[in-house]
Amino acid sequence: MGTNEVILSVKNLAKNFGGLHAVRGVDFEVERGAIVGLIGPNGAGKTTTFNMIAGELSASAGMVTLLGENITGQRSDVLYHKGLMRTFQLSHEYARMTSLENLAVAAPSQLGEGIFSSWFASGKVKKREAEVIELARETLEFLGLTHIGDELAGNLSGGQKKLLEIGRTMMNDSKVVLLDEPGAGVNPTLMRKVAEMIEQLNAERGYTFCIIEHDMDMIARLCGKVVVLNEGQVLMQGTMDEVRNDERVIDAYFGGAVA
Repeated sequence: MGTNEVILSVKNLAKNFGGLHAVRGVDFEVERGAIVGLIGPNGAGKTTTFNMIAGELSASAGMVTLLGENITGQRSDVLYHKGLMRTFQLSHEYARMTSLENLAVAAPSQLGEGIFSSWFASGKVKKREAEVIELARETLEFLGLTHIGDELAGNLSGGQKKLLEIGRTMMNDSKVVLLDEPGAGVNPTLMRKVAEMIEQLNAERGYTFCIIEHDMDMIARLCGKVVVLNEGQVLMQGTMDEVRNDERVIDAYFGGAVA
């Protein structure tokens, strides 16, 4: 549930690719502790909107704020350290590293990355490395992935890779997580597990999520608020029940029939 405190705000966001207006003045807000769904037909501008919020694509117009700070155009690595993270429809794991190592590299403040620290503060480096490994092991346990901790990430199933991506957000204690189709390519059993992890992180750790997803059952289960995009614009915002019964959404998204 949201707290009425706006943690992420998107105002009049737009993106043009030459003469193509992919996103045209998108506005929505995400409250702290909320799970917000972003849905719409293919080509509606959902992923382009995510890419602009996450700093992977420059905006043609508009503004994105995180806890009141204008973060428009800031790089994704800068936003990562401010607590804004995103996952991808196709998992971006380090295939030749183990699951444990994939989590460990996501932790911030790794002293061993600096030459000075490696040479002159080896004790602090080793202490931080031990802390990171312990946190990675705890994260694997939380996700129910302890049994694949030493498995190369490239060998994992689609659902396990999605859980691992969620685990990487836990290593940074993210403020806002943008999930791009967490259910894509995931079997029904692991999809339920992914949904459970999102609910648990939201309820127990106060994580705020914004989710792109085509599985409407998952959106209905997770999201208190749903933002519908169509042709690069916000068509409507509301609860899933309101979305399902809106004639504009039925025409644009559900093909003329309530799903």
